[in-house]
Amino acid sequence: MKRSFTSIFIFFISIATLAQAPQKLNSVEIYEQIQKLNFLGKVLYVAAHPDDENTKLITYFSNHYHAQTAYLSLTRGDGGQNLIGTELREKLGAIRTQELLAARRIDGGEQFFTRANDFGFSKEPNETFAIWNKEEVMEDVIQVMETFRPDIIVNRFAHNTPGTTHGHHTASAMLSLEAYDIIKYKPKRVFFNTSWWFYGSQEAFDAADKSNLLAVNSNVFYPLKGKSNNEIAALSRSQHKCQGFGTLGTRGDEIEYLELLKGDLPSNTNLFEGIDTSWNRVKGGNEIGKILYEIEKNFNFGNPSTHIPNLIKAYDLIQKLEDSHWKEIKTKQIIKIIEACSGLFMEAIADTETITKDSKFNLQLEVINRSQSNVKLISINALNIKNETQNKPLKNNERVSLEFKDVVVGNAVDYSNLFWLKEQQTEGMYQVSDKSIRILPEISTSFPVIFTMEIEGKTIEFVKNISYKFNNPDDGETYVPFTILPEFTSSIEPKVIIFNSTQPKEITIKVKAHKANTSGKLSLVIPQDWKIEPKEIPFSIEAKNEERKFTFKVYPTKPEITSKLIAQISTSNGTLDKELVSIQYPHIPKQTILVTSESKVVKLDIATKGKNIGYIMGAGDEVNKNLENLGFQVTNLNPNEITTENLKSFDAVILGIRAFNVVDELKFKNKILFDYVANGGNVIVQYNTTNNLITKEIAPYNIKLSRDRVTDENAKVTFLSPNHKVLNQPNKISEKDFTGWVQEQGLYYPNEWSSEFIPILASNDPGETPKNGGLLIAKYGKGNYIYTGLSFFRELPEGVSGAYRLLANLIALDK
Repeated sequence: MKRSFTSIFIFFISIATLAQAPQKLNSVEIYEQIQKLNFLGKVLYVAAHPDDENTKLITYFSNHYHAQTAYLSLTRGDGGQNLIGTELREKLGAIRTQELLAARRIDGGEQFFTRANDFGFSKEPNETFAIWNKEEVMEDVIQVMETFRPDIIVNRFAHNTPGTTHGHHTASAMLSLEAYDIIKYKPKRVFFNTSWWFYGSQEAFDAADKSNLLAVNSNVFYPLKGKSNNEIAALSRSQHKCQGFGTLGTRGDEIEYLELLKGDLPSNTNLFEGIDTSWNRVKGGNEIGKILYEIEKNFNFGNPSTHIPNLIKAYDLIQKLEDSHWKEIKTKQIIKIIEACSGLFMEAIADTETITKDSKFNLQLEVINRSQSNVKLISINALNIKNETQNKPLKNNERVSLEFKDVVVGNAVDYSNLFWLKEQQTEGMYQVSDKSIRILPEISTSFPVIFTMEIEGKTIEFVKNISYKFNNPDDGETYVPFTILPEFTSSIEPKVIIFNSTQPKEITIKVKAHKANTSGKLSLVIPQDWKIEPKEIPFSIEAKNEERKFTFKVYPTKPEITSKLIAQISTSNGTLDKELVSIQYPHIPKQTILVTSESKVVKLDIATKGKNIGYIMGAGDEVNKNLENLGFQVTNLNPNEITTENLKSFDAVILGIRAFNVVDELKFKNKILFDYVANGGNVIVQYNTTNNLITKEIAPYNIKLSRDRVTDENAKVTFLSPNHKVLNQPNKISEKDFTGWVQEQGLYYPNEWSSEFIPILASNDPGETPKNGGLLIAKYGKGNYIYTGLSFFRELPEGVSGAYRLLANLIALDK
């Protein structure tokens, strides 16, 4: 039977991602969930970015007190760098969102966001609020507080020390306190999670007045887990892999300090002093508590299902609570516990990972009761068809399988995508019209399947989501999200295409079919002053997931200009212009993103010298790919195989971002690079951070890195050495070459260097002294050693013509 899924398609919110295998709690985990069920208290931790959170405190609140604990990260971390791949901006935000969720699954917390876009580093909050829409971010912070209703708020950063840390950091604390003053529901107390770092030194902190500080020994030991608090916290923090925040667990006493900002200071280390966290907190809760405290006190670790009759009684009483807030929270918690105690397993598996709106697929359902409890399968509501009433008793360990054939999802369903990327964003804000989801980490875009069960005489609904499951030879049983895709997706490579003459270029478009036996017409959309041949290419593709390549000839305009080239496919169902981006790393679920299938085309009068470039990849960037746009032949060098002999063939060797932070071999190969320069080569070193340098000898002369940066990408640039070859050959560099830069002009500039280095440029953010270390060049032997903190890794992928021209001059120096 053909079945259409339209009217019941709704989003189901999930803190645990669909791409993970179904959660199957063991007895210890069930017991810990009962402890949380019996604690009616909440904590909200507030900061600006993924990895800002103190996982030690989140773990402590969640596992020591058993409090419902959440982290509000104002941004998704789009503006950071990436140590595990080349994804930046929105793609990096997708990774860091999932890393936060992975961290919360370990430390027991929950996760919230605002619509604020991490546009990059800012030096103080006024700069931040000039780009964010403060009113909208405040609206989201208020929504989180009013929805979550914390008893305690903990700010990671100080609200009253602007300019001492990232502007986003200070802004997060300021917004937290302003929101507190606005909301009607007042948390009992607000803290600032301070430490010696905020005082400048351990000595200054030791001498400071601590009368308003609470000292908490957070590193308790959890016998049920066999780990200390900070061992768990280290596992949580180590999920921030793209930022390189793996850390060691610790044991023994460790003190966290909380400075009181609002409310009263507890008289002892009980942070919930004065807050009723028992079931007596809610009207009608006393009877519920009597049942549930007894279960906790006498929990049967050998056979948790013995508690199901009393859990059902407590569930029934929870449904009668007048307090809708606690009723909703505790209903979700106890349903999860009942499911785990009864060993219930419910699953909905599609026979394909991807589907188009009008294609058919089969859905396999499995239900099993792995306990002696009295359980019946009443019905299954899936894909707009309510299965015939089953009223089927589920005997212990007897598997029930059902199959829906020829299912069609229907045109009313959105394509699978990250919800915050569906609407047009601004530099500072994501746009999410649906207020109900805008503060969430993710939403489920697969389809809900409602299993209605009768357990010990009580009817309860369990909601699962369709997934795709397969056997991976390396990992075994593997789950990935079930996704809805257009008939076709396309991609243009490269993402920036440079035309440095009036000659045409052949552009290749990859088209992938997501259903079998389908056809369309491919065309390229570009401003009228460009010419494309042919105008369109008809095509047909027989097999699902088959990919074909098509070639167009693009003739550039005469003037220098940057334009967009968009691939469009016309079908009988309309016009498609999406590229499919899949992000897969072992520590996070697979992410599916649909973006406009486009490439930037740049008509640029640029001269180059030299041909062969050696590139040593650092933390992950695409400078090497973008250099191929200029006709360079780029060879990615294996650091282990670098020798004096095999560098001879290169006109220049370029080190990727943070290479001296992440490429251990460079501590042994740096001298070979210096010899290459001495023999006439040019080495160009892109920025490194001050922390974790694998060697201090990053240059043949003394150079000292700092945290100096110019965050204003439009900052005026002064030429300190206007007659230097790098500003004149083979391209004349002028101020206009620094227009149109994105995110920030440069970062981690050196602030001290030996006299052999010549500073080329100076610029600064408003109110600051000029920073002269953005581009330093030293003659060493016959060649040139160049260190630059300029953000080429951001500018080249955006097609910034001035960045291409300047980098071409660096490569050509003395050639």
